[in-house]
Amino acid sequence: MKRNSPKSGMKKRRIKMNFTGAKAKTVSLVGDFNQWDPNRHPMKHREEGTWEKIIVLPPGNYEYKFLVDGLWENDPLNPDLRYNQFGTLNNILNVS
Repeated sequence: MKRNSPKSGMKKRRIKMNFTGAKAKTVSLVGDFNQWDPNRHPMKHREEGTWEKIIVLPPGNYEYKFLVDGLWENDPLNPDLRYNQFGTLNNILNVS
């Protein structure tokens, strides 16, 4: 996916991403904003099976998924989806 290029002069935004998976041992936030590298944004385990990661992004549209114990998972809290080149779905994050 080609994301919208940031408009000049627009500030980057802090985005808090959450995932709920009580039995998960590792969760990473992976998307086109980090070249789909699961090592760049590991999520921190919080209370009661929640995982959290704060990222800073310029305005634009981004595709992402969670990598949970080595398996791809969509964000159940985000209904914005798009098919990817593999015929599966990615979530869309709109940073305005």
